[in-house]
Amino acid sequence: MPDHRVVAQNAVLALHQVVNAHEDQEAGYRHQHVEPGQAKRPNQPEEHEENRQDGHHPSPSAVEKVHEVPLWATKLTDRTRILPYSSEHRNEQRRSGAMAENVSKSLLDVLASAGARDIFGVTGDALNPLLECIRTDDRFRWIGVRHEEHAGYAAYAQSELTGGIGVCAGTTGPGALHLINGLYNAKKEGGAVVAITGQVPRAQRGSDFHKEIDLAKMFDDICGYQAIIDSPAQMPRMAEIAVQKALTERMVVRIEIPSDVIGAQVPSQHFKRPVVRFRSDLVPERSAIEKAAALIDAGKRVTLFCGIGCRDSKDDVVALASRIGAPIAHTLRAKDVFDYDDPGVVGMTGLLGNPGGYHAVQDCDVLVMLGTDFPYDEFIPDGIEIIQVDHRADRIGLRAAVTLGLVGGVRETLAELTPLVEERSPSRFREHLLKMCEKWLGQMDKQSSLERTDEPLHPQLFARAISDRAHKDALFALDVGECTIWLARQMRMRDGRRMLGSFNHGSLGAGLPVALGAAALDPGRQVWTLAGDGGFAMSMNDFVTAVRFNWPIKVIVFNNSEFGFVKMEMEVAGLPPFPDATGLVNPDFAAFAKACGGDGVRVEHAHEILPAIDQALASEKPFIIDAIVSPGELSMPPHISVQEAYGFGISKVKEALLGIKGDHEIWKLWRDEFRANVF
Repeated sequence: MPDHRVVAQNAVLALHQVVNAHEDQEAGYRHQHVEPGQAKRPNQPEEHEENRQDGHHPSPSAVEKVHEVPLWATKLTDRTRILPYSSEHRNEQRRSGAMAENVSKSLLDVLASAGARDIFGVTGDALNPLLECIRTDDRFRWIGVRHEEHAGYAAYAQSELTGGIGVCAGTTGPGALHLINGLYNAKKEGGAVVAITGQVPRAQRGSDFHKEIDLAKMFDDICGYQAIIDSPAQMPRMAEIAVQKALTERMVVRIEIPSDVIGAQVPSQHFKRPVVRFRSDLVPERSAIEKAAALIDAGKRVTLFCGIGCRDSKDDVVALASRIGAPIAHTLRAKDVFDYDDPGVVGMTGLLGNPGGYHAVQDCDVLVMLGTDFPYDEFIPDGIEIIQVDHRADRIGLRAAVTLGLVGGVRETLAELTPLVEERSPSRFREHLLKMCEKWLGQMDKQSSLERTDEPLHPQLFARAISDRAHKDALFALDVGECTIWLARQMRMRDGRRMLGSFNHGSLGAGLPVALGAAALDPGRQVWTLAGDGGFAMSMNDFVTAVRFNWPIKVIVFNNSEFGFVKMEMEVAGLPPFPDATGLVNPDFAAFAKACGGDGVRVEHAHEILPAIDQALASEKPFIIDAIVSPGELSMPPHISVQEAYGFGISKVKEALLGIKGDHEIWKLWRDEFRANVF
């Protein structure tokens, strides 16, 4: 960091430059430090050949030596060599053609061509020329966050919601590294994200320079493509390649620009072109579709198992299910695609599923997997016919022993497949599963009843109340942990609601920054964050960002003072609780919201739940509901193995014995769990 003397020198130098530039009323000055004997400033246009008096032609090596010096690093004795970019120079450029672009401006043009608007990040000196271009470009908005990881999450959210790209940025070294976890989430969720990072000056590479890190190695597993801009001549071409790959292949890409390049002039616009934004329909071969129809017709208990790849083809899936009388089961990620009100929907399978969804997959003889990469293969049976439809060939057979793979989009494939299958009445199999699902939904209603007033409160009460009162098109940004269970089982996603989160990456702390990305995209949409106390505490510092931009997001923190899901996993493994590892000490989250300039309320009693939610909905500020809930709430999966039941039982025996032996903390946990689960 510069000392006070340097700051004072900078102030004098800045005043000197303002005086020199007073006659020039137009913006766009560039300040370059030119050592004696070096070439002209990069922004100065080439002299016409006939105007040269000395016959000297600057060599490429001389041009490469020109470098920008940060204002704070410039001495007063150098001020005579800091020259304004004069009107004469600009007039010469106007005569010879369009204004030259620097690397940062060129990059913004590429991003704009791809439909980007918001850039999330944390500033740093290596990004300063880019930030100056953003400041003067009405097409873009810089959204400064308090941690670069959150910028990655927010960019993913915008990519997911728009189908286009999201953009984030981090400076040299640690600033770039902080992006990594958020970008891993984007990769695992299939987001198209462009990450812009700084880098040390080219001449300092390999010298263990301040903040020097081999970022190409660090980002190798995350990025499908990395554009390392070592020369201004690589722009805009390399940026176009990176952005095009992100957009069309749905991947994370990185654009690295050294600090001595990011403000330099681009010598040629030869490769400048708009990014292609299109969607290609992919249809399997006709013979493969006919084989799929024959397999379906031969099945007696056919189930359609649907994932996030069905988002744009829900009506097509329902039409096929209705034609063949089959049930529809789905994954967690497809919960905001299919609702229990839709014909034939029997719910989810997996650890967070329900009996209807579980048995729909387990008891079928033909399973049609549509747009899903469901990773839990223990929930997919062996010995049955499996048809898998996916637009990515590398996913066919990845999770199950597939009988027939169809490489194509779900919508395009079903448009060809549905007319070929025999029409039949709803099967007894489907009707049985629908009744099973209806019974289970009744049980969920009882668990979420506000008549359950015992304390600490049951988290299901909050989840159902929010579901009942949130807008019909509300967006729910979900963190990781037990909050996922309450959304999966107690909340309805009908009528255009959406949910986003870290479903495949599984990273705590994703909920709030994902909400920021959604709120920035559409401030008028109601956005909720559902998080546990452990997850929210990892990203709560960016609540002030919502306050700063006046985004009235609603946050509910399920505050049970522990990592509840981890504790549950320990119990299934037969281990007793370990409060030192899973226990948490929390602040008053409602008071924290107010300290940040938002609003909030702490809820400890059942009669306070609905007023708190109504208060959050009415608030024009970011709002936190600090929900004090039971630390021992159990969530039973649709199927429990003998080993899991045995492990859980052993854990409870150990827990009780520790309590009897005088471990008062264990005794309190055991007592609270018992109270929470007797109903």
